[in-house]
Amino acid sequence: MPIYEFRCQSCNHRFQKLCSLGEKGEKLTCPACQASSPVRVMSGFRVNNPGNLYGSRGDSCKSCTSSNCSACKH
Repeated sequence: MPIYEFRCQSCNHRFQKLCSLGEKGEKLTCPACQASSPVRVMSGFRVNNPGNLYGSRGDSCKSCTSSNCSACKH
């Protein structure tokens, strides 16, 4: 089950909800003001690179000549 982000049309409160796939929010209410039918909004996401995902410096860095690579944070 995905977590979707919704925005209340009455108070603009944004909240997340674990929902069935494709949930549009028609049956939901805003947790802040109890208004019905919040709008599902596009959520951003972040990929966390722990630094050792590809080894100590990263496999992509073996052929890299840059001293400041965004892939390995060096």
